[in-house]
Amino acid sequence: MAKRYETVIGLEVHVELATATKIFCGCSAKFGGAPNTHTCPVCTGMPGSLPVLNRQVVDYALALGMAANCRINQTCKFDRKNYFYPDNPQNYQISQLYLPICHDGFLEIRTASGKKKIRIHEMHMEEDAGKLIHDEWEDCSLVDYNRSGVPLVEIVSEPDMRNAEEVIAYLEKLRLICQYLGVSDCKLQEGSMRADVNLSVMEAGSGKLGTRTEMKNLNSFKAIARAIEGERERQIELLEEGKCVQQETRRWDDNKEISYAMRSKEDAKDYRYFPDPDLPPVVISGEWLARIKERQPELQEEKAERYEKDFGLSAYDASLLTQSRHLADLYEQTVSLLQQKEVAGAPKKAANWFIGETLRLLKDRGMETEDLHFTPGHLADLIVVCERGEVNNQTAKKVFGRIFDEDVEPVSYIEKNGLKTVVDTGVLESIVEKILASNPKTVEEYQSGKTKVLGFLVGQVMKEMKGKADPQTVNRLLMEKLQRGPSL
Repeated sequence: MAKRYETVIGLEVHVELATATKIFCGCSAKFGGAPNTHTCPVCTGMPGSLPVLNRQVVDYALALGMAANCRINQTCKFDRKNYFYPDNPQNYQISQLYLPICHDGFLEIRTASGKKKIRIHEMHMEEDAGKLIHDEWEDCSLVDYNRSGVPLVEIVSEPDMRNAEEVIAYLEKLRLICQYLGVSDCKLQEGSMRADVNLSVMEAGSGKLGTRTEMKNLNSFKAIARAIEGERERQIELLEEGKCVQQETRRWDDNKEISYAMRSKEDAKDYRYFPDPDLPPVVISGEWLARIKERQPELQEEKAERYEKDFGLSAYDASLLTQSRHLADLYEQTVSLLQQKEVAGAPKKAANWFIGETLRLLKDRGMETEDLHFTPGHLADLIVVCERGEVNNQTAKKVFGRIFDEDVEPVSYIEKNGLKTVVDTGVLESIVEKILASNPKTVEEYQSGKTKVLGFLVGQVMKEMKGKADPQTVNRLLMEKLQRGPSL
């Protein structure tokens, strides 16, 4: 009988904080910039330079720790993690080992199997390293220290995850919390959220953990899922062959869908941690904690519940609208404006435009919700115009496309481009008669019982009117004339 194996997964997630400046100096922490332009003696490790802690980093770490149900160490310290690598200018990294700022938290995730708590061992503050750029043409490596000293919070989970679905659910939950708090944009493609996967396999039911490996270079959720499956299969294959899994750090190549060994996995003792002599302990008062707690925003799950309760939305619609804080903010502003204009059913009408057209256009344009830049007032005005019957739904969607792309003011745009719905029944009647006269076979089919052809006739009238007719009025006029009999 073939052995059954269980996968055990823990994550080390690095979140780059959205501060204006770096953790220990005043250099810009903004992504990009010409190489080595966001640098100073502190973040390039010059002798005699001294670090000064950025208070905003502590605020962000506290907010994230509270949102993840962590306990707070009101006295925490920084340590030096010693290692040599070309992108590490000091030959050590300032981090937290002995007294991290947060510990013993959890996030609750939801998968097809139901709800599950993923425990968080700790969160600690640290500085990022620089970036090596390998030039294959010149056969050399260049270093950019712009990222050196950018503030990070590292979130270390317990090995509570058992498959890729749970891992992705955990990461998505963590990313949403960070974005709602405003502590990070969590863009994996820019490296502002990075996950290292610690994975081992063991015989199902044995309870004896296997040897773990750590996988790096994972810059998308899809890559993480593929890497988990690939490493699981690799380890099982080794065990089936009677070989041992080596504790090591591996690099995932997503193009080839394979991993390869980078180095043996280090333990804390290998880094010779000791307290940083240049940084005093961080003492967090009760008043400081109270200020952070008071500023905590409504998070995604709370917001979705409120949308269901106050706006009467379905759980599905509420989850879509709250998938991004920016999207939710735009939606709420639109609802508020519609309510001020006394539009009946404002929350549902606004939701239809965001879930239908906005998300469709985001997908078509390959954009993220954070890229939305249209004015909520313009969408609200378009909805009002639709409610008055001044434009039909087809035209409104075209106008919204211009609002989405260029943030045009809809009322003047509709007027300028002659897009108002034609409500003159005299004009519409003459067009209807013209279409009926041009399509005698279709008229005959309708009058013989094939009523589905009415849609074709409506389409012909709309085409003749360049989409500016009211479909309901066109339907009514066509049916009135068709029901008069062969002579029309």
